[in-house]
Amino acid sequence: MTSPRFRIVGLLAAAAIAVGACGTTTVTPAPTHTPKPTPVVTPRPTPTPTPAPTQLIVATIPAGELVAAGQLTVCSDATNAPQEFLDAAGTPTGSDVDLASEIATRLGLKLVFLNTASAKILAALAARQCDIIISAQPITPTLLTKVDMIPYFQGGQTFVVAKGNPAGIQSAYDLCKKTISVRKGSPEANHVNGVSPYTRARGLIANCQAARLSPIVVKTYTKDSDALAALIANKVVAYFTDLPIAGWDVALQPNQLALVPGLVLDPVAEGISLTKNQNDMYAAVRLALQSMIDDGTYLKILTRYGVEAGAVASTLS
Repeated sequence: MTSPRFRIVGLLAAAAIAVGACGTTTVTPAPTHTPKPTPVVTPRPTPTPTPAPTQLIVATIPAGELVAAGQLTVCSDATNAPQEFLDAAGTPTGSDVDLASEIATRLGLKLVFLNTASAKILAALAARQCDIIISAQPITPTLLTKVDMIPYFQGGQTFVVAKGNPAGIQSAYDLCKKTISVRKGSPEANHVNGVSPYTRARGLIANCQAARLSPIVVKTYTKDSDALAALIANKVVAYFTDLPIAGWDVALQPNQLALVPGLVLDPVAEGISLTKNQNDMYAAVRLALQSMIDDGTYLKILTRYGVEAGAVASTLS
């Protein structure tokens, strides 16, 4: 912070030297000494400190509703890059982690992150080990019987293509007769083949056949990284995967890869989970998140991890 600069202004009065006029018979002698005037100095004002920017606190949570006073304790399964994962130093990172950190800041709280396996995460919330869950949880009717949820992201499935989209993929029908890659056993592999939970009517191959087009040719790999490598090596025209994974791949290799704009299949809303009927906490967290959406902070965080295609406009379901 830079303090204002002030100048000391010295007011120096000029001494008047009286010189007498010459007459015909008398002369008024000049004084032998002119006293030096005392300088008048304007006192230095006391600077008024410029206050530090006020922390953006938009809501508060009653201490009795928190697992620990002064902190927002968040459960998340840090195995789901780029939304939540551990970096090379073992530090939690990802778009969900950054969103949780900013929510805590806007509630005037310190973030505490608990890396919790998905299979145990609901039990951890019920046991009051954490205040909220933010871990790419789909909002489903079954889950809503157990927890309250605040929508914060729109997931789904999409396609990674080579930079410039040389195959001209604009819709799922543009994939008919073309070769794509998927990870074995992934939801995307099931979607292509019409395997549960996808019916034959929703399977991409079935859709091509229903439109009297040649079916999609599918190359299956055991790892997502291998399915992506097949695209980079021009063995396939597109890699079919989850939206966040696709966005992260493109963010890491923007000169080689791109997403097909606007092509998201099987969209699913994801939510922040809270213990049921904690109305004050629910309202505060929702307000903090909405304020981030409104001022652009939310979109900046998602863009940092290449998942801005999943942005929502409102925290209301």
